[in-house]
Amino acid sequence: MTAPSPASSVATGPPPQGAPEAGAAPEKSPAVGPPLWLLLELTYRCPLHCVFCYNPTDMPRTGAELGTAEWLRVLREARAAGAVQLGLSGGEPLVREDLEELVREAHGLGFYINLITSGVGLTEARIATLKAAGLDHIQLSFQDSTRQMNDFLSSTRTFELKSQVAGLIRAHGYPMVLNVVLHRLNIDHVGEILRMAERMGAQYVELANTQYYGWAWLNRAQLLPTREQLQRAEAVTQAFRERVGARMKIYFVVPDYFETRPKACMNGLGSVFLAVAPDGTAMPCHAARMLPGLNLPSVRTASIRNIWYDSPAFNRFRGEGWMKEPCRSCPERGRDFGGCRCQAYLLTGDPDNADPVCELSPHHGQVVAAVAASAAAAAATGGGTERPLIFRDHRVSIDITAGPAGGGA
Repeated sequence: MTAPSPASSVATGPPPQGAPEAGAAPEKSPAVGPPLWLLLELTYRCPLHCVFCYNPTDMPRTGAELGTAEWLRVLREARAAGAVQLGLSGGEPLVREDLEELVREAHGLGFYINLITSGVGLTEARIATLKAAGLDHIQLSFQDSTRQMNDFLSSTRTFELKSQVAGLIRAHGYPMVLNVVLHRLNIDHVGEILRMAERMGAQYVELANTQYYGWAWLNRAQLLPTREQLQRAEAVTQAFRERVGARMKIYFVVPDYFETRPKACMNGLGSVFLAVAPDGTAMPCHAARMLPGLNLPSVRTASIRNIWYDSPAFNRFRGEGWMKEPCRSCPERGRDFGGCRCQAYLLTGDPDNADPVCELSPHHGQVVAAVAASAAAAAATGGGTERPLIFRDHRVSIDITAGPAGGGA
């Protein structure tokens, strides 16, 4: 599945009981607000096999899924701790037969609820039930604007079904929100993708360039676009924006590898975002399972409040005390928080390092080299790939290797 974009602001006010005192030194013990945004990855099961999926590549080694009662308890505890925005994701959350019950409980608790889905399993009867249960928002993913490429990238035959689901979403009064993950194999289709979205009556479109962790890390050499592709896609997107005006809001998320300063991952780990994996593992970002020595807690053995405020894993990258140079003395450290910890780990082997996307990082050359290698590969293959793609497969466990020799390098 495609990860949703993180919340961009943090509510202010006194820290809840159990949080560090507001007067503590920020570089060691920052004042902690509530976990405003809660993402429940209800299952890793999914009918799609996307080559860019952010789910862990060793998912067969994770534990059994939480049961209904356990998820209901998580919802209650998170709401009591101050969570207000809820994402229901996976895998494909629609494979859970208790989805409607979870939505009903979340609605009663006062969450704003977003279903992040491939559309597989969303029938007329089911969307009506979810609407009655209080579902607020649906984000529908497509892989491309054509049946051939959409179905190839997900290794399924789902394009026609997704088109039908888009009609159901409109018919039931939901805002039409589409998400398309971009990469070398489809970024040149941005114009067609946007015209497809226009025909479907989309009000919001997120063109989310691939972030390279999970299965996308394994396929990085095949998926990373060239700089020229990115520039063309941005120009096409801007021209389309100018034509449609306010009728459609288009978000174009530039891939990190083409930036010179890192993005503020999750507004800073442990700041606003809390994810719970299917087996109950609590994470400060979607991909945090890969980080060495983090000892992620489980909702099976600890409360949400304890996890958020007291667990070493969620306090590990709060504040600035963990930072090395050049982040420690950088005037941007309070804005970008050193960038992505998972990206730092994958590219350098050390999650405490500056995100190598930053041009001040001593490891920035790895990102430059990856972009150059992508351009050379694209030129050699006419925009294709030099080696086979690795499709997401829930039956196969693949370990990811960190460092310069890691996947996709």
